[in-house]
Amino acid sequence: MQNFHMPPTGYGPGSQTSEDGEELEYLPMPQDMRTYSAHLPEVEEAPAAALAMLDALAAACDRVAAGGAPERFDLSTMEGPARAVMAETLGEGEVAMKIRGIPAIRVQESVFAGVWSLTGAGVDLVEVAQVPAAAIDRAAEPYRPATGDTPGPGVVNAPALLIELQDHAANRDVAHHVINLSLLPHTEEDLAWLTARLGEGSVDILSRGYGNCRVTATALPRCWHVQFYNSTDQLILDTYEITPMPEVALAAGEDLSDSAERLREVREAIR
Repeated sequence: MQNFHMPPTGYGPGSQTSEDGEELEYLPMPQDMRTYSAHLPEVEEAPAAALAMLDALAAACDRVAAGGAPERFDLSTMEGPARAVMAETLGEGEVAMKIRGIPAIRVQESVFAGVWSLTGAGVDLVEVAQVPAAAIDRAAEPYRPATGDTPGPGVVNAPALLIELQDHAANRDVAHHVINLSLLPHTEEDLAWLTARLGEGSVDILSRGYGNCRVTATALPRCWHVQFYNSTDQLILDTYEITPMPEVALAAGEDLSDSAERLREVREAIR
């Protein structure tokens, strides 16, 4: 008898080949994760206004990281070359937002975490903050008001979830509360009814990483619908969060400190 500790012949790496004798080929596996790499504007000499703005943004990152209030900088007065340098230096990061209302604002995080570009009608700003203040202040302004529909056929668990969300949203002592729909029994009718009863607020957020995270404000103050998708855009986590702003959209203090350092590195490189 063969020793049972020995693997059977004909198995293991290299033992299986294609019919023509060539080695099998496999799809490439993911190798690298997305990391920061400094992008330097291609300019012979950076305008003084752009250099001064980079210095101001770096200093603001330090202050906000230490607990200071958000700071805004108006770029609308910058002349063309300086404004172009700023646009190329800031680039586009992982988080984008759409804030409806008057004026409607497009928010794009730069490659420096916590440094946000805000554009719209009469708006051309850079805000240094964990998250732009308008995204919190205007979140619950109803874009699609909540309905008063009574539960219909197929609505089973949604009324209890609605009461839980309303109770926690009204209690300011509750800093953070999560209802994980992925772990709770529910029907399609439950989800549709709950969405209608909560309404839709004025802020949509998309955070891109290994997959996508889509965050939608509801018309209920401090209530957000947070959905995580994998790289093939399949929903893998569906939650409602009671919080001023979901953590996935926030820049941490460490991120802001790191952004200050990187801004100064870019500034020195292009001066």
